[in-house]
Amino acid sequence: MIFPENFLWGGATAANQVEGGYAEGNKGDSISDHITGGSRTVKRIFTKEIQKDKYYPSHTAVDFYHHYKEDIQLFAEMGFKAYRMSITWSRIFPLGIEDEPNEEGLQFYDNVFNECIKYGIEPVVTLMHFDMPYYLLETYQGFTDKKVIDLFVKYTTCVFNRYKEKVKYWITFNEINFATLPMGNLEVLGIYDDRTVDYCEPYDDMNKRYNALHNVFLASARTVIEGHRINPDFRIGSMIANVTLYPRTCAPEDMLLVKDMDNVFHNFCGDVQVKGEYPYYMEPYFKENNISITITEADKKILKEGCVDYYTFSYYMTNCATVENGHEISAGNLLAGVKNPHLQASEWGWQVDPLGLRYTLHKIYDRYHIPLMIVENGLGAVDQVEDGKVHDTYRIEYLTHHIKEMGKAIEEGVNLIGYTMWTPIDIVSSSTGEMAKRYGLIYVDKNDDGTGDYHRIKKDSFYFYRDVIKNNGI
Repeated sequence: MIFPENFLWGGATAANQVEGGYAEGNKGDSISDHITGGSRTVKRIFTKEIQKDKYYPSHTAVDFYHHYKEDIQLFAEMGFKAYRMSITWSRIFPLGIEDEPNEEGLQFYDNVFNECIKYGIEPVVTLMHFDMPYYLLETYQGFTDKKVIDLFVKYTTCVFNRYKEKVKYWITFNEINFATLPMGNLEVLGIYDDRTVDYCEPYDDMNKRYNALHNVFLASARTVIEGHRINPDFRIGSMIANVTLYPRTCAPEDMLLVKDMDNVFHNFCGDVQVKGEYPYYMEPYFKENNISITITEADKKILKEGCVDYYTFSYYMTNCATVENGHEISAGNLLAGVKNPHLQASEWGWQVDPLGLRYTLHKIYDRYHIPLMIVENGLGAVDQVEDGKVHDTYRIEYLTHHIKEMGKAIEEGVNLIGYTMWTPIDIVSSSTGEMAKRYGLIYVDKNDDGTGDYHRIKKDSFYFYRDVIKNNGI
């Protein structure tokens, strides 16, 4: 397998899962700061007030805020060509409405980018990764209000101008298609209804949700337009959560079901951001679900002018879909489904499917014909420290098989420009809020209850990935 010479090997994190420094540097409250810890059996809770008797893991995370120099040095030791990370919006504009940005927040990311540049690591920066200033939820219900489009563009324009000489690759919204599900209300759109009991299964107004998503599309497109104006060399991408679906049986009804689910969950957001227009197949979906979106001629112009330069996506697993009842259900990243009898699953029930990654790469590239980047792919598992070491052969096996299929897709003509695996260092799990579900190549001494001294340990997978990068995938 021959990977391109300039292939962007690296790793990915999200600020709310890695950064910490909750009350430092004049940072304002973010939505993630109001979500408690949890586990496989205990659901996370969203609280409107920060409660002293509850544990909020994002407040400390794995303390990248104070360990960034050490961590980036470790990334460099692995040979990273790229580091996908996110900026915390509330570090730059604590409430989201200020006229002037917070200099301490801007300086923190200057320091992080300087460390990356020092080691020849290309930052790939997500502008909003499941987070926004809490004040915008409380005051405007997030992107429900069109005022928040302007506030987002003010924030993105600010960081574009500040870092235009340091950052080339940007991503507007993380897993934007999460908003096609009720769960996306809070973390993508900034919507929280007081009638909600469980934020993972929120009270949902589909019309309100899809209108807010339309505002997110406009915010993304305007950001792309402004970014290209500020620096024509910027490359600004989309980010889609890809949970590839297969029909569980060969029944035509199953094939049609997969087609419909695929269109709404995957293709809709990709088509709007890459092609710059609403696709035809959403019209009957909107009609069936009583969704009414006013799309002005000005909106259409913005969407068409604000198309992304490249397409990024997450890929962890695949699922099946069927119209039949009685099949075993499988867990998954955002989207659960029917269990595939041909696949094995992780400890958290996510079905491992390396061949599906190659299929997915072809499927996406055939649809869009723009450069692709895999910005999340990895295995969450319980790691054990033995004599100061972590022997995570299971993670090495997972990465090996997925990287092989990437290489085959490249040989077959797919324009894949980068791979930032999830994740180079242990972080707080987004889905469960725990540390026990570890993804990292670097172990962090931090426990689910917040205890630990944060010291770092290189896992066996650290050395494996170092060799993969050194030999450019061979």
